[in-house]
Amino acid sequence: PQYIADLITLASIGARTTESPTHRQIASGLSMPVGFKNSTEGSLEVAMNAMKAARAEHSFLGIDHDGNTCVVNTRGNDMGHLILRGGRNGPNYREENLAEAVWLLKEAGLPPRFVVDCSHANSEKDYTRQSVVWNDVIRQRTAGNDTIVGLMLESNLKAGQQSLGSDPSALDYGVSITDGCISFEETEHLLRSAYEALAATTAAAV
Repeated sequence: PQYIADLITLASIGARTTESPTHRQIASGLSMPVGFKNSTEGSLEVAMNAMKAARAEHSFLGIDHDGNTCVVNTRGNDMGHLILRGGRNGPNYREENLAEAVWLLKEAGLPPRFVVDCSHANSEKDYTRQSVVWNDVIRQRTAGNDTIVGLMLESNLKAGQQSLGSDPSALDYGVSITDGCISFEETEHLLRSAYEALAATTAAAV
């Protein structure tokens, strides 16, 4: 895990790999915060189990600082956090969802902090709805919910999505070939508006 640790400041494990023992072991040896997404079904338990596993010590085959194969012995990583991305039953970014997540994390003996993924099931798989999620979560944060420590967006230079196809030269530069993304301009607008809202809240509290 440490072979690339100086290149990355934050890691996140996707909904389909949060259950993976390999990913949990690697997370235990990373010197950075690691987020675990709830399952595609919407269950938070899988992600919380991953957080617990990553906090423990592990030994496994890995790569040393020189890129050679070695046995890695980790000390555990207590900087894990939950990423809420929605599930099969719909979004889980609303106030009642966050309150439930806080309760479950505390019951499990885990720190009540999480990042909200504005895409995937939280946006109902419509990339244009990411701003709706973003603005609602910023509202909750400015209202005093300090368990929210971050947000995730699917963003690219241009809005939309395109299929890879057989001719790479036909691709539109800056448009995602995977999930639909918002444009750079919209991303900038959301970041600036969030900064203004959070700065105003901080100033009012001083």
